[in-house]
Amino acid sequence: MELFDTATVLARVLTTGVVMSIEKSDRELPGLERLLTKQTGRARAVLVNSRTAALHAALAGQGIGHGDTAAVPEPDAAAGRFLRWLGVTVEDGGPLAYDYVSLDSANADRLGELTRDSAAPALVVDLTGLGFGPAAAVLTDDDGLWAKAERLKIFGAYDLRTMWTQEEADAGLVPGVQFNYRLSPLVAACVRMALTQAVRPATSTGARS
Repeated sequence: MELFDTATVLARVLTTGVVMSIEKSDRELPGLERLLTKQTGRARAVLVNSRTAALHAALAGQGIGHGDTAAVPEPDAAAGRFLRWLGVTVEDGGPLAYDYVSLDSANADRLGELTRDSAAPALVVDLTGLGFGPAAAVLTDDDGLWAKAERLKIFGAYDLRTMWTQEEADAGLVPGVQFNYRLSPLVAACVRMALTQAVRPATSTGARS
């Protein structure tokens, strides 16, 4: 993304005054969610602020936690350490708990292609390589998985009502340990622009001969 485009996006978001992901009037996070679900064909998206948060959400959404085993895509050293910290043992064979794709400027236009054959209950898309800070998403067709993952990222609160009033709507969805994995609308806006520009058809600017 050009610096001018980045500045334009940041100015637009800052002008709205909505810079927190818990505000009802935020449009950037829902916009990125819609783009990701459209490109991957998954029904639901959970936006988080790091790759490890997405791994955690993908597993917790399926009830996989400390003391459990799971088959996952070959983790690198950092992911392996995080899974051990969660107390999850990686097993060989069996259906994968999640599929994994990492996007950067070289493959951002191929998200649909890269995820077309994904069959796992959750799809983790690492957006950090697009250059706007740690960011990731969990895509799924499972409403239950989505609901649990959403709870994990915002201190166990499902929405603004339950967060501010502490009136619990569904105690069964509250994670035992609560995290702040929320993604900033500023980062979401820049990531959405990067993905939109990546799939924009090329246009010729040269003179015709």
